[in-house]
Amino acid sequence: MAMTMHVDIVSAEQEIFSGTAEFLVAPTLRGEVGILPRHSQLIANLKPGEVRVTVPGEAEPRSIYVSGGVLEVQPHVVTVLSDTAVRAKDIDETAVLEAKKRAEDSLSDKKSDIDIARARAELAEALAQLDLIRKIRK
Repeated sequence: MAMTMHVDIVSAEQEIFSGTAEFLVAPTLRGEVGILPRHSQLIANLKPGEVRVTVPGEAEPRSIYVSGGVLEVQPHVVTVLSDTAVRAKDIDETAVLEAKKRAEDSLSDKKSDIDIARARAELAEALAQLDLIRKIRK
């Protein structure tokens, strides 16, 4: 039997995943990080992207989109806190494409630095979601 750890992935609205895992991959600001049971303690900021959780007995890892947030790693417990977390299979591609278009339109308007920063963040989130949708379809 493989070693396992407890993983909690939580958004502001709901708990997305809580259970046992053999491995977790998360998109930090410094690049992807892989977490195995007994990993040393770590706190890292997440960027928008895919968290992959390998669950015992399942052939494919579970994919979850996070909009950013915080990753906390303890030797036997991993916690992902994100404003938005969505199971990859539940992402609405039409809504994501609309959000991408709105962000691109906002960037072309260039009203203020605050609007530009917000539009860039929204565009980054939309692109990360679209990448995940395309990856799942392969």
